[in-house]
Amino acid sequence: MTMNIYLVIVIVLFILAVSDLIVGVSNDAVNFLNSAIGSKVASFKVILLIAGLGILVGATFSGGMMEVARKGIFHPQYFYFNEIMFIFLAVMITDVIMLDLFNTFGMPTSTTVSIVFDILGASLAVSVIKISTQADALTIAQYINTSKALAIISAILLSVIVAFIAGAIIQYIVRLIFSFNYTKRLAYLGSLFGGIAITSITYFMLIKGVKGSAFANHVMGNGELLKDWIEQQSIPIIIYSFIGWTILIQLLRWVFKLDILKMIVFVGTFALAMAFAGNDLVNFIGVPLAGFESYKQFTQQAGEMISANNFLMSGLNGKVQTPIYFLVLAGIIMILTLWFSKKARDVVKTSVDLARQDEGDEKFGSSPIARGIIKQTVATNELINKMLPARMLHAIQKQFDQTESTKRMKSLGKDAPAFDALRASVNLVVASILIAYATSYKLPLSTTYVTFMVAMGTSLADRAWGRESAVFRITGVLTVILGWFFTALIAMTASFTVAYFLYYAGIWGMLVMLTILIFLVIKTNKIHKKREAHISKKESQEENLVKLGVIESCKLEISQSLAEYDEAIRGIFNSLFVEDNKQLKKYNKKIKQINKDAKKLKVDMHKTVSKIQEDSEEAGHYYIQVLDYLREMAHSLSFISQPALEHVENKHKSLTPEQIEELRELKDCLCKLILLIKEIIETQDYDKVDEAIQRTENIGERIAMMSKKQVKRIKNDQASTKASILYFSLIHETKNLAFNAINLLKSHRDFILKG
Repeated sequence: MTMNIYLVIVIVLFILAVSDLIVGVSNDAVNFLNSAIGSKVASFKVILLIAGLGILVGATFSGGMMEVARKGIFHPQYFYFNEIMFIFLAVMITDVIMLDLFNTFGMPTSTTVSIVFDILGASLAVSVIKISTQADALTIAQYINTSKALAIISAILLSVIVAFIAGAIIQYIVRLIFSFNYTKRLAYLGSLFGGIAITSITYFMLIKGVKGSAFANHVMGNGELLKDWIEQQSIPIIIYSFIGWTILIQLLRWVFKLDILKMIVFVGTFALAMAFAGNDLVNFIGVPLAGFESYKQFTQQAGEMISANNFLMSGLNGKVQTPIYFLVLAGIIMILTLWFSKKARDVVKTSVDLARQDEGDEKFGSSPIARGIIKQTVATNELINKMLPARMLHAIQKQFDQTESTKRMKSLGKDAPAFDALRASVNLVVASILIAYATSYKLPLSTTYVTFMVAMGTSLADRAWGRESAVFRITGVLTVILGWFFTALIAMTASFTVAYFLYYAGIWGMLVMLTILIFLVIKTNKIHKKREAHISKKESQEENLVKLGVIESCKLEISQSLAEYDEAIRGIFNSLFVEDNKQLKKYNKKIKQINKDAKKLKVDMHKTVSKIQEDSEEAGHYYIQVLDYLREMAHSLSFISQPALEHVENKHKSLTPEQIEELRELKDCLCKLILLIKEIIETQDYDKVDEAIQRTENIGERIAMMSKKQVKRIKNDQASTKASILYFSLIHETKNLAFNAINLLKSHRDFILKG
């Protein structure tokens, strides 16, 4: 390869760095936003403003190029320039794809683990190639720094367990002291609590922010380095900070009626955002900067004298200072991503949903492991309750009484926070303490793991995981944790494969991988937009429930559902008649979504029925019937679409022209019935109900006649077996659909009249 090719690779690395910054911030925003957003201590814009300020400060304080990118996972002095560039290119391509996929599905993961195992996989691939092709090659142990990878794997497991237990225990103690009705107790204990909380966060900012920054090596007046002075003065810093903050908070309470919890959440959000930018920024730009530094060293030292495959990269072992303009530019990109990335909000939403105090629609299902954990936990809890004195149990129960707080939450409606500011404060304080402590002992730790697991621990202590939701929340937590471990495995495997391919395919391989990357990013964006549209539809339904009331909202939902059913019926039958496999798949997928929507309406039944007037129990009964019939219609659609799709995919004999014509007429009758029912519901012209009933009966008679004709065809050996099975299945489910539709109309009429 010529020098120009390597310059192109460097440019590509920086383009990928921008992409990595965007997807990385989208993923890691959960670390510092979930507590502030979940507790709704301020508007979303105010929270983003505070976090953005923290990011800008953190980016400026950043320690520059991450060592792990240059020499943490592999030993650069044993790799040639061309090999190093292939490693870095493979790492960035894999990292962008990995993080974008996780963000698309709203799953938080660790950018640190992702980049470390990307580097491990790529360097391992090149090491294997060197060993297999070079006579003087070294061993894997000499090329790869395996101890670093093992340390990070150990830290993953340890941080998950410690963060969860610490969050649960500390939140339990804090709740015992303050209870859910904490306003009065904050009046005389608030300054003390605030002093402890902000002192912890201050110490965290010093340890995690300043010690890891470029300012850490600043020489003070006594000749001592700043980082050494902070380490030696840790205890005095903590003591004086506690005294100072406690006094200041009390004064602010007296003079300005300061909201202590809000202040703690603001300071904690700023601190975590600053630490994220100051330390995790290198996860995104460390590798491109290492590639840029490699290119500079090669051009300056080798030039035309030594080829790229003969120039060893020993220079990467030295210290490299990152230009400040790179850091500021990266900080600005991170802030813009924070403001405009919808994927970032999805990742935050996953964390907040799993920690929220109330019950409702759960993102995750149940699992055997979660059910086993629940069973053992319930048994243990019952045993502990038997052992404790009744008076103590009563006192504990009183502190965890959520009656008043639940009423306050319900009165706020959609504006209700997922959890209160007290828990948000504990989340931030505990996460800050754990991260600062681990950093002070140079233990590798992921802020994602710590902040997420602390939030899960505090939600458990707050009894947010009740009997109604615990199994789903535990499944969600286990899913996220498994995703973390799979991140390491998938990242290493994918990066290994990409590096191997790039090494042998060269510049053409780079073009192929970049094409795949662009395709996947476009594809994931389309998937995300579809998910956004579905979420928007769900939010619109909730808004209609509030604005229009139960009756009007129900009418609108059913009308929209019937329109979708009509479109799906026409699409399935028409596609079947011409055996259009692609269209059948499209409508089959659409019908699956229709089933999910119908199920969602049934899940939200409790919320809707509770809003029906108290003296309208009969209306509630009919509303439930409406949902039942809507659900049955959705099932019938599935039983029509699935056999039709399977018949065409299996290339069975086509339906005969007579069968197609009969089914076409049946389809038209059914669609006219559904549109008539839709019109009646929209106009509330119930005088037309008899007409709809008559059309339903006509469909039943038509189906009976069709069945007899088909039996006659079978006897005369005029129909294939598979086509006959499909034909009977279609007319049977059409009949079910028609009768469920008319029953839905009757129930809706009674619901309106009784409401």
